[in-house]
Amino acid sequence: MAKKKSLKHIAVAGNIGAGKTTLTSLLAKHYKWTPQFEAIEHNPYLVDFYEDMHRWSFNLQVYFLNTRLKALEEIRAGKKTVIQDRTIYEDAYIFAPNLHDMGLMNKRDFENYSSFFNTLAKMVQPPDLLIYLKASIPKLVDQIQKRGREYEENIRLDYLKRLNEYYNKWIDKYDSGPLLIIDIENLDFTENDEDLAEVVRRIDAEVNGLF
Repeated sequence: MAKKKSLKHIAVAGNIGAGKTTLTSLLAKHYKWTPQFEAIEHNPYLVDFYEDMHRWSFNLQVYFLNTRLKALEEIRAGKKTVIQDRTIYEDAYIFAPNLHDMGLMNKRDFENYSSFFNTLAKMVQPPDLLIYLKASIPKLVDQIQKRGREYEENIRLDYLKRLNEYYNKWIDKYDSGPLLIIDIENLDFTENDEDLAEVVRRIDAEVNGLF
């Protein structure tokens, strides 16, 4: 009899403002999972990037790629079940191509980055469950404004729209493992316990059917 596979790595994906960090925290508390967050405060490129995207886009994406690869190594080497805020795939399939298409990352840098990611991707094990938070642009803008991060004040609306398009294309083709799409348009799991309970119910149903 084959050994039952354990749930080791859950990842939460979604556009800027979708609520990834909040949901990661809430689910970690509920399931007693270990949360792993983006190190936003310690990112040496993020502020510069929002001020001059063309100059700093390649540097930022390589930094993210490196930190996320390290995070994946830690998850697989550890013994705990980890829920991760954002995935390594989002950098490669959403942010970098979007920057290139917008003229904010030149062709040479984009091809270099893509080649580097494709090499690393062969070494990466996908999450046991990917949770995608789907949201409209008005919903994202509303949530970004609510949290009031200073460096996000200069995010352009067309930038958010293009990211959303790339997210939807990626999710439509995602076949690396189990996927749970949660439409957050009419959900507020931050303030509403019933909405959080609905998310948990859907995760329970997905997890119980995984293995």
